[in-house]
Amino acid sequence: MKRYIFITFGALMLLSCNARKAVIAEGTANEMVSSSKVIENHYKLKRNFSTAYIKASAKYKDDHMSQGVSAEIRIKKDEQILISVRFLGFTMAKALITPQEVKYYEKIGNKFFEGDYSTLSKWLGTELDFQKVQNMLIGEAMDDLTKGKYTTTIDESLYKLQDASNKNTEKAFYFEAANYLIKKQEVTQSKEDRRLQILYPGHKEYPEMVLPSQIIIDAVQNGKKVNINIDYNSVSFNENLTFPYSVPDGYERIYID
Repeated sequence: MKRYIFITFGALMLLSCNARKAVIAEGTANEMVSSSKVIENHYKLKRNFSTAYIKASAKYKDDHMSQGVSAEIRIKKDEQILISVRFLGFTMAKALITPQEVKYYEKIGNKFFEGDYSTLSKWLGTELDFQKVQNMLIGEAMDDLTKGKYTTTIDESLYKLQDASNKNTEKAFYFEAANYLIKKQEVTQSKEDRRLQILYPGHKEYPEMVLPSQIIIDAVQNGKKVNINIDYNSVSFNENLTFPYSVPDGYERIYID
């Protein structure tokens, strides 16, 4: 069951296209700039959308198995996200995410979960909330960078912003130099043997916004590794989307300790 939760929230921790797109050229970081300039330019990227409908393909791999699925991601900006995971055309799992709660069900095992972000964060091994999930899917820094203090270095030709204010949790954000697109996000909790790395190999520009074309998620918890590779195949914006979600009859509710 856990693999479907990882796939769902990785598609989450995502047909023909209705919007014109262009691959964005990226720049190499050669000269040092301040963290405030990196942050300011990152938030200048256009994100003028009310809804987004993404069709994606995803590959899941852990120490024991690998599996490919398709996913649909429906986003109503700042309000709700619906993720549907399908295998051979059949819906295997759904998740409805709002700022208040997370709802999830999966058909293998006939189980469902409803709860807040504290229990989900504990199980997945990194702190989550609605804004972080949305930001991850649209290629924005998961944290609100305007509220933190960061040191800036150049690492692998990228601007690296590092927040070490929390001794138990290290966070780092990497940006290319042309448009300040995020290329990598890392969260590390060494004592708990937890690490989350999110990579963005490329981005595409649409009239409404810039989106990742691919997301790669690597998670390590207690020595166990999970890799999720998500490709955004088509995207449309500002449509009147529905967010259908209902748990089938007879499913068993699970609780996360």
